[in-house]
Amino acid sequence: MLLLIGYFTGLSILYTIGGILLVVGVVFWILGAVGRPVGGRKVWL
Repeated sequence: MLLLIGYFTGLSILYTIGGILLVVGVVFWILGAVGRPVGGRKVWL
């Protein structure tokens, strides 16, 4: 969402923060998919 808001409003800080959060989310998703505990938990419900 921040990526889209930053892109359409021209606010580069929102675009940057959105990109960073997207990358972190993808990394956590991949770690969770391979069975590694993320944040001290194996399963997030």
